Amino acid sequence: MEGTENNTINVRTFGGFSIRYNDTELSFGHQNESQMVQLLQLLLHYRKQGLSRELAKAALFGDRDVDDVSHSIRNIIYNLRKKLRELGLPESQYVVKRGGIYFWCDDIPVEEDASDFEDTFNLAMSTEDTAGKIELLTDACYLYAGRFLAGNESSVWTVQEAERYRELFADCVTEVTDLLRDAHKYKQLLEVSTYASKVDPFSEWEILTLEALGRLGKFDRTESFYRKTVDAYVEEYGGRANSYVREFINRIGLKLVVGHESLEEIQKKIGNPEDYDRKGYYCSLPVFQEIYRMTERMMERSGEKIYLMLCTILDSKGNPMRDGSRLEELSDRLRNTIIDSVRHTDTVTRYGKGQYLVLLINTTEEDCSVVSKRISSRFIRDGQRTSLSYSVSNIIVANR
Repeated sequence: MEGTENNTINVRTFGGFSIRYNDTELSFGHQNESQMVQLLQLLLHYRKQGLSRELAKAALFGDRDVDDVSHSIRNIIYNLRKKLRELGLPESQYVVKRGGIYFWCDDIPVEEDASDFEDTFNLAMSTEDTAGKIELLTDACYLYAGRFLAGNESSVWTVQEAERYRELFADCVTEVTDLLRDAHKYKQLLEVSTYASKVDPFSEWEILTLEALGRLGKFDRTESFYRKTVDAYVEEYGGRANSYVREFINRIGLKLVVGHESLEEIQKKIGNPEDYDRKGYYCSLPVFQEIYRMTERMMERSGEKIYLMLCTILDSKGNPMRDGSRLEELSDRLRNTIIDSVRHTDTVTRYGKGQYLVLLINTTEEDCSVVSKRISSRFIRDGQRTSLSYSVSNIIVANR
């Protein structure tokens, strides 16, 4: 939005709310979330089609019973007119009513970022020239600067509009990045996807960023970006055990590309010499699941006997412990005990609070019993009232 000529006011609705007139921001102070400001937002946003009495009532009063809605709205309009004059806007009625519908006045033009964004997107989608379409879509993407009226989402209409614009932004990003990929414009793909992740976080735009980095040959950044992104999603959604996080890690992992290296260099990178001195291999639940699934496939030809063991911490009454600081302490100790009690080829993961899974490779049911006794003997201490329970299952691969 350029300039403020001819009494035009510039309205920002993405990422918050502000109004500028003559290069000066109008401040409503503590009234920023008042009914007066809410009415102003409605009038400015719906300035073309107008604001119905029903929508005004729902947005301004919600479920509250109001004896005289029209009178209450007139009072809010009176206060709004008074405030706008105080803020230095040109003399005007500001709000007019035609056919029972409230409109923003015609003598003070409005430029709103949300409208500019939507108009630019619609123009782009009607453009057949690829270069022109890319330019317009890119412009539209950069007009979206965050959630619509962020921080002021107490009304249904703001929530609905915020979601509508977010979906429109997603369509815009998808359209332009598809075109950029087809045109091999990977630098621009990187710029757009990076911006999208900034203004619409945790929407998986990072997958596009990782793809662009790989296409540009920036392999020194791909691995660090991948790890940083995965860590952010794990923290946001509550750990790697979360089903969405597991699926996201798989999706973004498919886009991870690294530079050409020798087999020796690759082996050094993917290996972990620190694990060689330990017994059991401890990993996250998603990694454990992939190992389990791969093991099932390998069993079809190897003929090895493989068992899955579940270890659960029990309280003094023989029931599974489910919470508490004591459980965390015991759980950490059990993890170390299991790792030290199984073989280097066995895999261990934490499943839930006070529960661990162990994948025992090329073993027998009798050996499983030996392992469980070894774990218990190392875990249970004199006077300890808690105990362990074990469940063991032979992994059977069905005929395919």
